[in-house]
Amino acid sequence: MAATEATKAADEAYDVIVLGAGPTGENLADRAHAAGLSAVVVESELVGGECSYWACMPSKALLRPVTARSEARRVPGLKDAADVALDAPAVLAHRDAFTSYWKDDGQVRWLDSLGIDLVRGQGRLAGPRRVVVDGGRVLTARHAVAVCTGSRAVLPGIPGLAEALPWTSRDATSAKSVPGRLVVVGGGVVGVEMATAWRALGASVTLLVRGDGLLPRMEPFAGHLVAESLAEAGVFLRTGVEVREVRREAPGGPVTVLLDSGDEIVADELLIATGRAPRTEDIGLDTVGLAPGSWLDVDDSCRVTGVTGGWLYGVGDVNHRALLTHQGKYQARIAGAAIAARARGVPILESDRWGAHAATADTLAVPQVVFSDPEAASVGLTAAAAEKAGYRTRVVDQDLAAVAGASLYADGYRGRARMVVDLDREVLLGATFVGAGVGELLHSATVAVAGEVPIERLWHAVPSYPTISEVWLRLLEAYRG
Repeated sequence: MAATEATKAADEAYDVIVLGAGPTGENLADRAHAAGLSAVVVESELVGGECSYWACMPSKALLRPVTARSEARRVPGLKDAADVALDAPAVLAHRDAFTSYWKDDGQVRWLDSLGIDLVRGQGRLAGPRRVVVDGGRVLTARHAVAVCTGSRAVLPGIPGLAEALPWTSRDATSAKSVPGRLVVVGGGVVGVEMATAWRALGASVTLLVRGDGLLPRMEPFAGHLVAESLAEAGVFLRTGVEVREVRREAPGGPVTVLLDSGDEIVADELLIATGRAPRTEDIGLDTVGLAPGSWLDVDDSCRVTGVTGGWLYGVGDVNHRALLTHQGKYQARIAGAAIAARARGVPILESDRWGAHAATADTLAVPQVVFSDPEAASVGLTAAAAEKAGYRTRVVDQDLAAVAGASLYADGYRGRARMVVDLDREVLLGATFVGAGVGELLHSATVAVAGEVPIERLWHAVPSYPTISEVWLRLLEAYRG
C-alpha cells in the first residue's frame, strides 16, 4: 500500500493516523515513520495543505516581485530601469507555478517515496483510536491519532457580508486577475501583505483597520513604518473604523462597504482578513468527548488534554499555540518524537523546557516575518509582553539606516531594530527588525533567544562588515554603554 491509494480493507491498522496532509501532518508522519512506526495520512483536499496552495507559497510569490522592484528603485544604476509597472500576468503566472498549478502530484510522490500511505477523503474520529473515512473505510491506530487539519478564515457577523461573497485569504492569493478597486478589512499579516501585493499589481486599495495601527502583535514601530510605506505606495489606510454593513446587488458586481462613521466605499472586491478558526467542526470530536469546532487544548508535547488514554494529539494551527507554518512543522517534530518515545516506553522529557518532547518555542521563541515593503521580522517577546509577563527588562533600539550595510543595500534605507533584554539573566527575550531584507536577519535573533545566549557571549559573535547584520554590534554597544 503506497500513497497512491491504499487497498480498501474492513479495518486497517497503523501505528499513527494523521488527519490532514499540510506541512504539519506531512512532517509528523515523516517523524513517526523515521522512528520506525507505520503511518497513514488522511486528506480531503490537496496534499501540501494551506501553505503550499493558498498561503505561504502563493503570497510570497506575489510579494517577491514587489519588494525586488522597490529595492531596485533605491539602487544607483537601476533606479530608472526599475521605475516601471509590474507585469501583472507574469507575476500571476509566477504565483501559479509556485503552487504547482494547484496540483499535488509532487507532494504525493514525496509521501510515496517515504512509504507513508495516503487515504483521500474526509476523516472523522469514531471513538478511541478509530477514524472513519467518508463514512466507510475504517482505520485504527495502535498508538496515536494526530489532528493536523489546520485553520480556516472566519467571516465576522456583519449584515450582508456572507451574501456579498467576499474574498478570504484563499481568494486573495489565488485570484486570476487584478481587481480595479479592492477593500481590505484587517490590519494583521494577511491584510498588510495582500494590500502590499495587490496595490503594486495595479489595484486601488483601501485598508480598513478597527484598531489604531497595523501588525498589533509586533512592536508598535513595526506597524508604524509599514503603514508609512503603504501610504507612500498609494494605499488608503483608515484606522479606528468598523464595517457596519456590506451590500452587493449581483454576484461579481460592485460591493459597497458601509462604515460605522456613515461613510460608504465602493469596490470591485472585498477581502476579509480578520481571524481564523480551527478546522475541527467535522472530524468527530464529539465521539471522544470534545466539542466540535473547538481549538484543541494540548500539553507541551502536543497531546490533547482530557482524552482518556492519551492517544490523541492536536498539532499545528488546531491547538492555537502559534498559527504559523514553521511552528506547525516544529510542533510536528516534537509530537512525532513524543509519540515514538511513548510507543517504545521511553521516558518523556516534557519537564526539560528545551528538551526533545516540549514545544517551548511556541511560547518563548516564535519567529515571524511579514513580507511587506519594508519587511517586518520578530522573534520572542515584545517589550510590552515581557513587562506583562513580569520580567525586569531593558529595551535597546537602533536606527538600521545608520549601519553601513544598510546604506549600501539601498539609498534612503529606512528601518529600525530593537532587542529586549532580561536584566536578571542578561539574555535576549525578543528582537524586532523592520527594513528591506531583514527577514534573512531574523534567524540569528531566533538562535539567540531560543539558545538563551548570554549577552557577554553575543559580544564575541562578530558580524561581517559591511552587512546589515552589523546592527547586532550597534545594539550590544548601546546596551553595554
